[in-house]
This record gives sequence, C-alpha cells and structure tokens, in this order.
Amino acid sequence: MPGSDRLYVFHPRIIAAMAGGMGLSLIAVFGVIWFRLSPEDRGSFDWFQRLTLLAFFGAILWILYRMTTLRVTAYADRLRIRNVFKSYTLQWSEVSALRFRPGDAWLQLFDADDNRIGILAVQAAEGARASRAAKQLAAVAREHGAGPKRIPEN
Repeated sequence: MPGSDRLYVFHPRIIAAMAGGMGLSLIAVFGVIWFRLSPEDRGSFDWFQRLTLLAFFGAILWILYRMTTLRVTAYADRLRIRNVFKSYTLQWSEVSALRFRPGDAWLQLFDADDNRIGILAVQAAEGARASRAAKQLAAVAREHGAGPKRIPEN
C-alpha cells in the first residue's frame, strides 16, 4: 500500500474547511453573476477579458486548493512539508529544531543551516490539536536523529 511507511501525518481542519467553503462560495457567486448578465453584456467581453477573468479566478481557486491540502508528513528517513506555495523534503539530519511557542502563528522548523521554514499545517488556530501535533512531531523527529548537531571535541 503506497504511503504505508508514513510515521506521522497532520493536516489542519479549520483552514481546510474555510478554504473549501470560500472556494465553493466563489464558484457559486461568480457563476450566478455571469449567468445573470444579459447575453449582450456577456457578449461585450472580448476573448482577452474572458481569459483574464478565468486566469484570475483559476489562480484564486488554486491558492484555496493548496490551502486545503496543507500537511506535514513524517517518514522514517525524511520529513515532507506541504505549504501553500512551496513543498519541502528534508532528511532528518537536516532538521535542527522545531519550535512552537505561545504567540507563534504556526510551527517553525530550523534546518541545519539555521534557515527557518514555517510549517503552515500546524497552526495556532487549531488550538490544543496543534500543540499536540507539534509535540508528537518533535518526538518523531528526536527518535529519527533530528536536533542540533554537536561537533565532537578532540
């Protein structure tokens, strides 16, 4: 079964529901507006204007789709993060720290080069569920070798 090597998966419920509702609402509102226009008004849109409207509408729907599919997945050898505009795959040895402090909007990951990557799937809006997810993910990370790398003393 594909994906059976997953150790931990988390995706937010609130943002997915909100983005899904917004997408359906957007489709309904634009559909009603378009079909309520008179044939003459619809005919006044040239091909470039129609393509522009469709591109704008498609871009918004794509962003909302990506918001509904935010997730973080831990495997035995790596961590996959799917954010809105970019996805990341990090080996556990590249993960230096996970931080989710009170007041943070989402879980922060620091890589071996001290770059910060926001894990948007684990959001403060999820409340206690997000706190549990951050702790569980940190435990999986520690079990698989993530953490600050120490230089052996000679």
